[in-house]
Amino acid sequence: MNNSVMWFRRDLRLEDNPALVAAAKASQSGKVTPLFVLDPMFLTRSGAPRLAFLFRSLRDLNNQMSGSLVIRIGDPVDVVAQVANEVGATEVFSAKDFAPYGQKRDALVVQALKNIGAKLNHVGSPYAVDPGTVRKADNTPYAVFTPFSKIWLAHGWPAPTGKARITWHGAPDVTTQEIPADPVLTAKIVDVGSKAAWKRWEHFSETALSKYKSERNNPDRDGCSKMSVYLRFGAIHPRQLLAELESNADHDHYRSELCWREFYGDVLFHHPHTTWKNLQPKMDSIQVDTDVNAENKFAQWCAGNTGYPIVDAGMRQMLATGWMHNRVRMVAASFLVKDLHLPWQWGAKFFMKHLVDGDIASNNHGWQWTAGTGTDAAPYFRVFNPVLQGERFDPDGNFVREWIPELRDLPKKYIHSPWLAQSGLFSNYAAPMVDHSQERDEALSRYKISGENNRSVI
Repeated sequence: MNNSVMWFRRDLRLEDNPALVAAAKASQSGKVTPLFVLDPMFLTRSGAPRLAFLFRSLRDLNNQMSGSLVIRIGDPVDVVAQVANEVGATEVFSAKDFAPYGQKRDALVVQALKNIGAKLNHVGSPYAVDPGTVRKADNTPYAVFTPFSKIWLAHGWPAPTGKARITWHGAPDVTTQEIPADPVLTAKIVDVGSKAAWKRWEHFSETALSKYKSERNNPDRDGCSKMSVYLRFGAIHPRQLLAELESNADHDHYRSELCWREFYGDVLFHHPHTTWKNLQPKMDSIQVDTDVNAENKFAQWCAGNTGYPIVDAGMRQMLATGWMHNRVRMVAASFLVKDLHLPWQWGAKFFMKHLVDGDIASNNHGWQWTAGTGTDAAPYFRVFNPVLQGERFDPDGNFVREWIPELRDLPKKYIHSPWLAQSGLFSNYAAPMVDHSQERDEALSRYKISGENNRSVI
């Protein structure tokens, strides 16, 4: 028979999918078996928003191929070889996975396929430029964004390709399992699939891209692309977005944001231990709080009840939608690590549980950037003031009012510091759980002590 198998993973699209094109070309019968494996590891570790988005995305993909998608639940090491054997395939195709778990899993799948006389072919990846490609002149990886971005840009990427003509050999002829029902979901998440991705991109391009550099940091405006979730699941590929960009300040800035995603993917590829450990071991000595009082503070932060409106609005936005504005993510993260002095890993895990776009490289290294333990070259001085951040980026308080109904009637003057207003105006809102100025001093003191123990830090 000599069919081929297309093992979908973070590439849930039919257009511009090099692995799918390669699978079609390799099949001597002209038929391709489309496979998605629901890994129990992913199912148990993912929060409800991400699972719901995945299941809906799989239903959408299955509809696009007229019900041919083969779903199997189980360990990919066993399942991929089993399906290949069932359909008489000697070649399996997939995009390369650069995450630590994915690399280990794929190495085992390669061996399992070898045992039945088949092989795994990696074609393409979720990135415009594969992690590990951009290196210094001495062949070592970059740990600073700016020089990485220059080489990344100079390297370039291939143009998008079209939709391959495929003859599917899948369900119902090949045994499949039901896509699980959506988990209980409290967040209202965005629409799924490539059509939804392009619809969102078109809206962003028409309304906000030309103002991206000046308005992307304002959470009270629809100034972000919100493409992160579609990139995470591969409903759209970054090179498709890069192909849409021109050469001007706003487009260049958006191109740079895409590069940040690629940079963090590269950092994690070279340093797989940094999923949950500091990139800079010298920062391990920074004192963090983990006692019962710390856990109580963490619970307040999780619920969006810190008493600092911009932080609470962001946390409530995430709980309600599975997404948080990027500027607000940094402010909320800074508050956790530098006002509450809690481990960045606590916040990163909570974000991964509730964000639909939970990309491990971007999420966890974004947290390390804020905590000053990762790629940031000068973590010592950056402590976001939540009041000033709110006043600067949400000047009229519209973002706060949208997510904190307790403060909707509060005058603009007090919207980011409600404790200064008459108590009757905000009686249902929490008082500030800490004094920012005091905790800023405490954070800097802890960094200073760490620096004295590790002279190279400062």
